[in-house]
Amino acid sequence: MTSNNPHRGWSSRTAWQGRFNAPLRAFLRTETGGARVVLVAAVAALAWANLHPSSYESVWTTTFSVQLGEWPVSHELRTWVNSGLMTFFFLVAGLELRREFDIGELRERRRLALPMLAGVGGMLLPIGIYLAFNAGQTTAAGWGAVMATDTALALGALAVFGPRFSDRLRGFLLTVSVVDDLVAIAVLAIAYPEHPSVTALLVAAAIFVVVLVVRSAGVRFGPVYGLLGVAAWLAVSESGVDPVVVGLIMGLLTYAYAPGRGDLQRASDQFRLFREQPTPQLARMAQAGLFAALSPNERLQTLFHPWASYLVVPLFALANVGIVIDGDLLARAVTSPVTLGVVVAYVVGKPAGIVVTSWLVARLSGNRFRPPVGWLAVAGVGTVSGIGFTVALLIATHALHGPALDEAKFGILVATVGASVVTWLVFRSVGRLSPARRARALLGVTEGIVDLVLPVDAERDHMRGDLDAPVTVVEYGDFECPYCGQAEPVVRELLADFANVRYVWRHLPLTDVHPHAQLAAEAAEAAGEQNAFWEMHDLLLAHQDALNPADVLGYADQLGLDLDAFREHMAKRMGVDRIAEDVDSADLSGVTGTPTFFINGRRHHGAYDIAALKSAVKSAFASAKLRPEYHPREPGPRPGDRGA
Repeated sequence: MTSNNPHRGWSSRTAWQGRFNAPLRAFLRTETGGARVVLVAAVAALAWANLHPSSYESVWTTTFSVQLGEWPVSHELRTWVNSGLMTFFFLVAGLELRREFDIGELRERRRLALPMLAGVGGMLLPIGIYLAFNAGQTTAAGWGAVMATDTALALGALAVFGPRFSDRLRGFLLTVSVVDDLVAIAVLAIAYPEHPSVTALLVAAAIFVVVLVVRSAGVRFGPVYGLLGVAAWLAVSESGVDPVVVGLIMGLLTYAYAPGRGDLQRASDQFRLFREQPTPQLARMAQAGLFAALSPNERLQTLFHPWASYLVVPLFALANVGIVIDGDLLARAVTSPVTLGVVVAYVVGKPAGIVVTSWLVARLSGNRFRPPVGWLAVAGVGTVSGIGFTVALLIATHALHGPALDEAKFGILVATVGASVVTWLVFRSVGRLSPARRARALLGVTEGIVDLVLPVDAERDHMRGDLDAPVTVVEYGDFECPYCGQAEPVVRELLADFANVRYVWRHLPLTDVHPHAQLAAEAAEAAGEQNAFWEMHDLLLAHQDALNPADVLGYADQLGLDLDAFREHMAKRMGVDRIAEDVDSADLSGVTGTPTFFINGRRHHGAYDIAALKSAVKSAFASAKLRPEYHPREPGPRPGDRGA
């Protein structure tokens, strides 16, 4: 049905598309909100520790024990948070990296080289700086505390201080920071174990082998992996290695993939059976079918990511940030090699390491490996990566003790504020550049990944707008899909606001849920033979509840078409092959739901309201201006719509 409000419901999409590919934009919204909660928790911890220091320590040093038969597991409450709950935080980090590796930016393996090396460079230089400040002292053992970036806070800071239209910039930061986390957790496991037990580590390794065997056998029952994960956590905990590494490994072992059309068809069939006979058994079958269509990675991210962002990390901050800030600590911090080493390492060493390494990789590879963003954006990623917070505090609690730990915590807090201020200054300076220079500074000249497998062809595709425009918006649509009906006025507004945009419609009739979609698509093709594709397109989307044969024949009559030719085209189903080509191209591009938009070949994720599409189009314009073949044109009369 056509909605009276064209913008209503646009945060939702078809059931399968809303869950497909864990949109980066939604991920960032969760991180941004979670960052605010973490900051509140950090302030609360500082206030608590300074107002009632004895109660703060007594709460977090309270022993909590779990008895498993004759095997007691006993830790302080702070340890349960740091090594127990934080396992879920690193599980989410592992899931996100695996998603990027399977279906995200890193699915082109060559794109992994530069951010990986930049992340390593962004760790080695801070380590060197910290060791230079603490050379010959026992506090040199705290070098691991200056390695990693707090992904949640860094993304939140970037959302506040950075540009609002560059997902590539955010994706680059995400890749660099997750690489940081991977290496930091490896260092935590190897460099800071307590009373290491080889036997327990071998048991943990055997459990992970069982996980691989169970996964290869096609087992998708979550509790099985949950029990194996708990067993691995206990084994690693007994080994003396921080068991948070279990979360990271389990996340990396969890595949991400796009739902197949066959899986979606089965899910639709099972739901249809439930509608016909709403019994508990069919309800369970329908639910199982829906779950089976989604990758475990997507389901686990949906389940754990909000908990990690809004509960686990804030609790970690509450348990660890609380230090007594008095005159004695401030006096020590001014000259403390620990505090100075942490601050300089994060505020200076992190950005310098990332920028210099990125430049060297690009230069030595003859620009074969280049950052996906401009060089000022790389600098911004470097400065915001100086927010170490969560992982820095975690490693510091293992590496340092007593006054040195308080000095490190104070340095981490100062570095977090300092890195945020420097990041604001970097992007403030970018904002003062001319539009062309700003685009180059933020986006660079590296082409993004092209998700649209079948390029737009002016000889076959249905196009509307400026046919020679530098920005092309492709929509895979279904004339009976209500969301496509809601998209139509949004697309029209987009074309009205941007003179140099061309719009392409490609058919994707979802016949398993929309019984009249194929007929409507064939009617549009029949009208297209008489140069009236777009007129029929508009009528079909305006009357989605009336798409029977008699209805579409009435629309042809309303448009003044040759009815005999229209009937013949429909009777012989002359448009079937043309529609099948579009469906095949949708399959090749991983499209499973409607509407799905591609902007200059890149799939658009997230909401499809006018604000979101405008932002994506502006980003595409900025990228297009950097291409040598781009020649800006003054807005003028719009060429006539073209039907194929």
